[in-house]
Amino acid sequence: MKLEELLKEVEVERIIGTDKCKVSGISFNSKETKAGDLFICIKGFKTDGHNYAEMAVEKGAVVVVAEHEIENVAVTTVIVKDSRLAMAHIAAAYYGYPTKNLKLIGITGTNGKTTSTYLVKSILESFGKKVGLIGTNQNMIEDRIIPSSHTTPDSLELMQLFKDMADNCVEYVVMEVSSHSLALSRIAACYFEVGAFTNITQDHLDFHSTMEEYLAAKAKLFKMCSSGVINHDDKAFDYLCENSDCRILSYGIDSGDLQAENVKLNSDGVEFDLRYKNKTYSASLAIPGRFSVYNALTAIGSTLALGFDIEQIISGLKSAKGVKGRIEVVPIEKDFTVIIDYAHTPDGIYNIISSIRDFAKGRVVTLFGCGGDRDKTKRPIMGKIAGELSDFCVVTSDNPRSEEPMSIIEDILVGVKESGCEYKVIENRFEAIEYILDNAKKDDIILLAGKGHETYQILKDREIGFDEREIVQKLISSSEF
Repeated sequence: MKLEELLKEVEVERIIGTDKCKVSGISFNSKETKAGDLFICIKGFKTDGHNYAEMAVEKGAVVVVAEHEIENVAVTTVIVKDSRLAMAHIAAAYYGYPTKNLKLIGITGTNGKTTSTYLVKSILESFGKKVGLIGTNQNMIEDRIIPSSHTTPDSLELMQLFKDMADNCVEYVVMEVSSHSLALSRIAACYFEVGAFTNITQDHLDFHSTMEEYLAAKAKLFKMCSSGVINHDDKAFDYLCENSDCRILSYGIDSGDLQAENVKLNSDGVEFDLRYKNKTYSASLAIPGRFSVYNALTAIGSTLALGFDIEQIISGLKSAKGVKGRIEVVPIEKDFTVIIDYAHTPDGIYNIISSIRDFAKGRVVTLFGCGGDRDKTKRPIMGKIAGELSDFCVVTSDNPRSEEPMSIIEDILVGVKESGCEYKVIENRFEAIEYILDNAKKDDIILLAGKGHETYQILKDREIGFDEREIVQKLISSSEF
């Protein structure tokens, strides 16, 4: 492909060399660079791609895209202000602008993104549409699963996914849009039919520094879409409306354009009256918890904004299934219940335990930890919330990464102790699960929070397999239980 074609949408400051050369591939990791590649220098958080441009050229790169001139690079160099932004547009051009054949629905927010995307996918499929999905759990083309490593992939991988979807005649793509992807221009070359916002609570402050920065990143989505579907009950509603360039459809419980009234919370799901344009419809979703009402409204609003019939949307919602790792009940033949959930933020832990309390007959016993190398300020907050809402807590490891597990646990315990809840510390997560099962009582609901869909645990020096549903079932079937 000609370089000049790749640079059509890129703001180029200057070109050192010629733009008439041909490129056969794109890379931003020098280890993966091949002969004929265009190499993009990305300033990372630990390394700077500009330091590897010479290595990329030695491996055969014929063009380098950088934010400044680099010595000892004797190939065409394209100078840009923002190489991440440039990569998004270069990737789109390289893969033939695949989104022109796709209708994109982007969902952002701290909690509820994953479930909401699955609900939208399910509803669209009930209309006979071919749907792709991009998110935390996995990427999908209809029922075909493509492993996922980021909530929102880097722009190069994202455009490759879009091309794959377009080549497979996908019409709609529903995707989670993380604050990182918005801040780092991963979706800069995308335009969305619908952008939806679930909520915002404390998370990712290791990356954004302040809640104001975090919210500002989220708001970028609403300058990149035709319609915005925004939670009227969330504190960020006014800010997002003021900072949007699209028409807005609001939703909420007893508020907004789309309202859920007379909400009924059951152990097997939620029911509510849906109020829209002075008409009322009966709606239900087979996923328990008050937050499921908001997820349902996000999905209903998103598909309404696409122009679909409200009665069929409600019918499609009724048949939607739950999502792996989100209030997932582990099948065991015992007189207590084990639930796995991805809750790893203060709001997430509050929502899941509050929802469980709505239908719990016995104790609510919560096992949780916090991730290492992530926002430390949320740890005591999560500890206090879990302690206040649970009858007993087991504090353990999550993904400690490079931090000492006990150091993370000590941060959490500040809040747990303040709550006055009974608790036990077991650093090893496997042993913690073993303890909590061994001490379960009749009608207990045991919540394993934090890992959700993950099937691994990230330690200081390695990553190990760790699928909690498998661990629970093996422990339950062993002679000790």
